[in-house]
Amino acid sequence: MRRNPLSSIRHSLQTPKPSQNSLISFLPSHHFLSRSKKKIASQGDETDDPPYSPITKIAEPKPELPPRTLVSGRRKTPAPFHSDLPFDFSFSYSETDTSVQPIGFREPPRFSPFGPGRLDRKWNGVSAPAVGEFPPEADMEEQRRSVLGEPLSEEEVEELVERYRHSDCSRQINLGRGGVTHNMIDDIHNHWKRAEAVRIKCLGVPTLDMDNICFHLEDKTGGKLIYRNINMLLLYRGRNYDSENRPIIPPMLWKPLAPIYPRLVKSITDGLTFEETKAMRNKGLNSPSLMKL
Repeated sequence: MRRNPLSSIRHSLQTPKPSQNSLISFLPSHHFLSRSKKKIASQGDETDDPPYSPITKIAEPKPELPPRTLVSGRRKTPAPFHSDLPFDFSFSYSETDTSVQPIGFREPPRFSPFGPGRLDRKWNGVSAPAVGEFPPEADMEEQRRSVLGEPLSEEEVEELVERYRHSDCSRQINLGRGGVTHNMIDDIHNHWKRAEAVRIKCLGVPTLDMDNICFHLEDKTGGKLIYRNINMLLLYRGRNYDSENRPIIPPMLWKPLAPIYPRLVKSITDGLTFEETKAMRNKGLNSPSLMKL
């Protein structure tokens, strides 16, 4: 016997829906009590403070700030450095010849490597010439001798050499292809604050003329070389050296580009034109050799 599908639909439509009271009967008792308490608290006095209610924070008055004044965006520029050193400031003192003038520059000379407005000397692309009047050389030499004091004895020299000549010495400066540079002079004085002597290790091209290196080290720093062995040097500061009265050496912020100098080997002989020089050179190359090795 087949069942009529319409009869099941009619039966579902005729079944009564559960009322709201029947739903309340199924809810747990604590849920109903909590809702009733909230309703009663909302209907009662506003000062009622049930447990676990948020505490209202009292806003504290903000302190009164002083009135702001307009401050210009430009900062006060510090005063430029002034140094009493009597020589011209340049990047390298031992690897440049001041008697030869450059024929061009790879960067504008107006850009000073000491920074804009940081030095009272004007940069000309090669060096910063000394400005002002300086005492005579005799007085400067006398001042240098007073800083060096009495000459060291052989025992004192041996003690200093034994202390600073080894490779594990922390007071060491490496002198590279730039030679005696400007910032190296400041590094030497910084080492002299805590050590009587500094170890200088020379490397590269400057080792071909060590006499030139030694001259500029003593002349620019005011120290005394007490030890020289191949490429190792020990520079002594002096008995009466005072680090608080050391000369002012403004730092060079970057390495300036080397200027363009005339060629050492000229392509044209003096008194001849280019064609005559070329013809004479070809004639010498094509001539038979006088001797064969």
